[in-house]
Amino acid sequence: MDLKDQLKNLFPDHEETPQEPSNHVDSNLWIQDDPIICKYEKRKGKPITILEGYTGATEDFKMLAKDLKKELSVGGSFKDDKIIIQGDYRDKIMSILKEKGFNVKRVGG
Repeated sequence: MDLKDQLKNLFPDHEETPQEPSNHVDSNLWIQDDPIICKYEKRKGKPITILEGYTGATEDFKMLAKDLKKELSVGGSFKDDKIIIQGDYRDKIMSILKEKGFNVKRVGG
């Protein structure tokens, strides 16, 4: 007798509702009208990609930064309302953000 059977014996009137898998990032993020600026710089001789111009909550932008870093398997940080990603990943970042529903503008080369 597994756990579900034991629970059915204890609570015979309870009906189980199927749970749908949710994509928490897409449903909770504030999608803005103004584009997010995606630009490329070199600092100390190393390339970085900077995202700025998000007008939603800071926590949402931090969550977006974490998801981008995880999906690209790179390092980065969140400082002064900017996401800084190590390396030149403008094309990949722009395609990921467009899939999430953001409007993105490429700046600087």
